[in-house]
Amino acid sequence: MATWEDVERLALAMPEAGVRLSWGNRHWTVRKKGFVWERPLRRSDREALGDAAPDGPILGARVEHLVAKEALLADDPEIFFTTPHFDGYSAVLVRLDRIDVEALEEVVVEAWLASAPPRLVREYLASRESG
Repeated sequence: MATWEDVERLALAMPEAGVRLSWGNRHWTVRKKGFVWERPLRRSDREALGDAAPDGPILGARVEHLVAKEALLADDPEIFFTTPHFDGYSAVLVRLDRIDVEALEEVVVEAWLASAPPRLVREYLASRESG
């Protein structure tokens, strides 16, 4: 299963990615816009989730749009979930201890693509096609 070290390695491998601390948690950014971040559950999250509140490390990840969010939540609810805090927001929460590194890489890349400026996205996609 994936670790914070995997998140760090995958996130920082993306073009122009960096990391900053916010409230003691790491946020990986592209041009100062967050794409994945450490997101421990808050008391309000635990109250909303009740017995379904997971233990273990939680990663927040941007997604392209709300349809993509709903697809991930429906596809694998053992890995992906949300809380009322994220209602109407194109992001999902990921149980880091339940996702494999290959799937995590897809989440990180998609989050970066959803957050990076269009020119940078075009350059990245072109480099992957030619590489």
